[in-house]
Amino acid sequence: MDEPLVRPRSLTREAAGLRAGEPALTEYVDRLCALVERVDPLIHAFVPEPGRHRRLRAQALETAERHPVPDGRPPLYGVAVGVKDIVRVDGLPTHAGSALPPGVLAGPQAVLVDRLRAAGALVAGKTVTAEFAASAPGPTRNPHHPGHTPGGSSSGSAAAVAAGLVPLAVGAQTVGSVIRPAAYCGVVGFRPTYGRIPTDGVLPNAPSFDTVGVFTADLAGAALAAPLLCDGWRRVADGPEPVLGVPDGPYLERAEPAALRAFEEQVERLAAAGLTVRRVGLFPGFAEVERQLQTVNRFELARSHADWFARFGGLYRPETAAGIRAGQGVAAGDRAAALRFRERLRERVASTGAAAGVDLWLAPAATGGAPEGLHSTGNAVMSLPWSFLGRPALSLPAGRTPGGLPLGLQVVGAEGGDEYLLARAALLERVLTGR
Repeated sequence: MDEPLVRPRSLTREAAGLRAGEPALTEYVDRLCALVERVDPLIHAFVPEPGRHRRLRAQALETAERHPVPDGRPPLYGVAVGVKDIVRVDGLPTHAGSALPPGVLAGPQAVLVDRLRAAGALVAGKTVTAEFAASAPGPTRNPHHPGHTPGGSSSGSAAAVAAGLVPLAVGAQTVGSVIRPAAYCGVVGFRPTYGRIPTDGVLPNAPSFDTVGVFTADLAGAALAAPLLCDGWRRVADGPEPVLGVPDGPYLERAEPAALRAFEEQVERLAAAGLTVRRVGLFPGFAEVERQLQTVNRFELARSHADWFARFGGLYRPETAAGIRAGQGVAAGDRAAALRFRERLRERVASTGAAAGVDLWLAPAATGGAPEGLHSTGNAVMSLPWSFLGRPALSLPAGRTPGGLPLGLQVVGAEGGDEYLLARAALLERVLTGR
């Protein structure tokens, strides 16, 4: 495992080739399963599935029969997708990284999986998650440096895309579970506005924050997947270049010095390319923002698991059990007050951004590169305020630490401005990659 296991694949190219019949779906599945069998034992991105090849071949034959004519094939025809193991998929058990009996967690297939299948995708398998999408990590390793975490809780989804096992994977973010692992694994992560992708059939963590997102190798892949999953997607007209805001203050200072230096270099590159960058004081009372989010998160985690924990508490891992017990001590009135605080914060952030003319906010996608070891999935604090507000965000690959670990640039849009975010972030991606 000394060599990096990084071979990300373009979703747009792969989808176009499959629609054209190159390769045939059964051949594509054979290659996919051989790749998973060879590479996944090194990174553990997928939940083990003994009958994967047989299941996928049957799914491929059914998809090919349904869409025999290339011109009529749907946009994700035959594309292999990894699905985080808190998302219910017909025919695959949901374990959620836990020791609970799968039958307890069973239920109807998630709406987002229905949408993927309608778009022609094949579910390559369940991807590893931290237990119940909380903090107890799974066995997944970072493909860039297997001795380091891939981040979490969408660990397997980010690692599967970085390693080129699949060109598209589904994750979910309560606080930082899409943006952070995308940054750690050097891929694109897109977390849409809260509620844009239905969470029906997704096991809850904190329903006031839980948001489905996607991982792809590049922004074009996210732009292909997002309209297929999000409600009410609209085209965005061409317009002026976005004004970029840097949120100065205690929030930004939570990044590690090396990550903050890299971030400032990225900002300088964007400014040197002619983009307008404005530094704006934001989140002056950031510690209070953290406290209020944690109040809601703990309360809702405990309520989401009230029945399961009462019956199977001894099967939970210590980190998850501690979070649930902490949430049991949070009063409903404190949660209600925290949600009122969030509404006031939404108004302040929106008015501050409007007064400064900011279209998109920039920040580090994580506090630094992926920490060494698999005992933790890293710090979610750089995503925290945006998740609290429900705003859409992207992580774009942007440089590396001195030790060679990937870093990400977080780009945050206005609530409901997912289309604008993806469209305008393409310019930022070109500047950062030089392509």
